[in-house]
Amino acid sequence: MSVLREAGARVDATGPGFRPDRAPAGGAGRPAAGVAAPAAQVRSWDPQAHPVPTGREEAWRFTPLRPLRALINGQEPDGKIDISVSAPAGVEVEQLPTDSPRVGRVLTPADRVAAFATERATGALAVTVPAEQDLAEPVVVRLRGDGGVCYGHVVVEVGPFARATVVLDHTGTATYSGNVEVHVGHGASVAFVSLQDWEDDAIHAGAHAFSLGRDARLRVTHVTLGGRLVRLCPTVDYRGPGGDAELAGLFFTDAGQHQEHRLLVTHTERGCRSRVTYKGALQGAEAHAVWIGDVVIGPDAVGTDTYEINRNLVLTDGARADSVPNLEILTGEVVGAGHASATGRFDDEALFYLMSRGIPADEARRLVVRGFFSEVLDRVEVPALRERVLAAVDDELAAVGA
Repeated sequence: MSVLREAGARVDATGPGFRPDRAPAGGAGRPAAGVAAPAAQVRSWDPQAHPVPTGREEAWRFTPLRPLRALINGQEPDGKIDISVSAPAGVEVEQLPTDSPRVGRVLTPADRVAAFATERATGALAVTVPAEQDLAEPVVVRLRGDGGVCYGHVVVEVGPFARATVVLDHTGTATYSGNVEVHVGHGASVAFVSLQDWEDDAIHAGAHAFSLGRDARLRVTHVTLGGRLVRLCPTVDYRGPGGDAELAGLFFTDAGQHQEHRLLVTHTERGCRSRVTYKGALQGAEAHAVWIGDVVIGPDAVGTDTYEINRNLVLTDGARADSVPNLEILTGEVVGAGHASATGRFDDEALFYLMSRGIPADEARRLVVRGFFSEVLDRVEVPALRERVLAAVDDELAAVGA
């Protein structure tokens, strides 16, 4: 039995390809009635209902379209993604057809790439954590690309009052479009980590949709290290009062890489909280990082407490960071709402302080960057994964003689 049943679901979407069985009220990325999305977008499972992006649209103005052309056009898959799952006892792992009613209960595609991801996928991987389960070990889903154009869809369902950690680990190379849906049941607590550790030539576009039941707790961490182009679009919506969501991200953008994180948090329920913290370091010619943070507080979302922040550390000349926080408030009764964004150079004073204590320059530089990332790294609850990310950051710094 699915843990995603919602009482009193209201269907308020229309258009080609719309499927009523995939449309609970207030789906992620599609604000409920009365909430104006920051960027009005078509929401449909039909790829042809979405316009072909030209690069002039707000949602695409920072994104290089040429590397994504195969995914935008829905090219038939000619590559392979090897998937392996390690899960504690009691967790159900199964393959679903993409027309299953359990697929699309959280996500409704906002662009052609996301719509094609599910249409072209051969099925959806479903991971279900039963109600009241307290997992001592994480669920780890490993996706390794073996070249070519690939599509995928992952569904994670966590039952009421359960506790779980779920890790998605992307490696190898591919031109990959993957949708991810995560539903956190009433009173449940989930830590979700998505690691993008691709080879340098990989292309990855992902729509990650999260929904929270009453008094649910969600901790999301996106770690983006590899790939020629990575574009992730996380969305969060609340399906009951008292939900608490924290989204954090760490990205290290190297020469020639484009890494884009485009978030939308939609508050429609009373007494919910959200925190967004993304930190990135950039180095090398044409390194380009993009962070877009959209938060919408609906007219009925009284008692909302939200704050988002983005920090970018530019290590060398030739790198560029675009940071755009947006906040839309449609009620006067909020606990707090705010945002901040900053992009700056390496802190030479901190480097000088450490070197004056006898620490060599390369080691001092690593310590400063590690300290910059520590707020996000501390959220990764899997020690082996945390050490792997630290080692990758050190390798990036060593590549430019830090």
